[in-house]
Amino acid sequence: DFCLSRGLGDVYKRQLIDGRVAVEGCDPIWLHDMPIETMFSRALEGAEFDVSELSFSNFMAQTARGTSGYVGLPIFPSRSFRHGAWFLRAGSGVSTAEELKGKRIGVREYSMTAAVVARGLLEDEHGVGARDVTWVIGDVEERERSHIPLPDLPPGFLVERAPDDRFLVDMLLEGELDALLAYKPPKVFTKGHPGLVRLFPDYEAREKEYARRTGIFPVMHLMGIRRDVAEAEPWLAMSLMSAFTAAKDLAIADLAIVQALKVALPWAPAEFARTKDVLGDDYWPYGIARNRRAIKALARWHHSQGLSPRLLTVEDLFVGTTLAT
Repeated sequence: DFCLSRGLGDVYKRQLIDGRVAVEGCDPIWLHDMPIETMFSRALEGAEFDVSELSFSNFMAQTARGTSGYVGLPIFPSRSFRHGAWFLRAGSGVSTAEELKGKRIGVREYSMTAAVVARGLLEDEHGVGARDVTWVIGDVEERERSHIPLPDLPPGFLVERAPDDRFLVDMLLEGELDALLAYKPPKVFTKGHPGLVRLFPDYEAREKEYARRTGIFPVMHLMGIRRDVAEAEPWLAMSLMSAFTAAKDLAIADLAIVQALKVALPWAPAEFARTKDVLGDDYWPYGIARNRRAIKALARWHHSQGLSPRLLTVEDLFVGTTLAT
């Protein structure tokens, strides 16, 4: 069974799921119709799938502890800059990233990759590290979980659980938090609530400048192959690399078509051109060489934030046959 998330990065997987691109040497059974958290749980807790999309952060945590049932493939179906993930309370007196030092920040899950990247950027660009903040974990604006576990971190990190009857957005609006780190804008923000503002209103410009300066397009998810499968079928890793790359290339070529748009956005071709201007023609690269900076940055952030007991290397994370890609 090959498991892919629903909704995230679908444009780069559709050609595999509908059969336009084949995985040479096998006939996959694609499982792509389950909630993403369910998929991650079933993969990382029970190694249920032969090949699966994985949370990069949780995969790294297991790899560092020697408990991962998977080894990585440098196939990255979900990526995102996270400058736009920070929200403040209007009029709170906090207006710059540097002023978050010593403050209380809400986050859905300390260990999720989006949070790792956003915190890494906060430290690298503004000098505020994960140990400089009190992190309050909870559901953002609606009940999602009956129990929210605290992460197992080394001494020096301040992490607490939000009260069971409180949502993070409400705590921010009522002054119990100083900021919110959220991978998607809260609903009250998108509806125009005047009490919520972005830490970086110009987040898109900042993300483009960061990408040009560092060459990093942060990775959220990767594909993993179960270790026993990788050992038993050593050819499969490169076969999957070829298939996923072919599917991605077809999807990106579709975005360049102007006579009959492939996505329901009227200025998609113009945005496509702007994206290539910032990130290059192959702006969503697979393989190790084009992603080494992003992988090393994520590994460094992960370790510095207490989520992996040792600093992982590229060689620790990926199938050996893919290291030359």
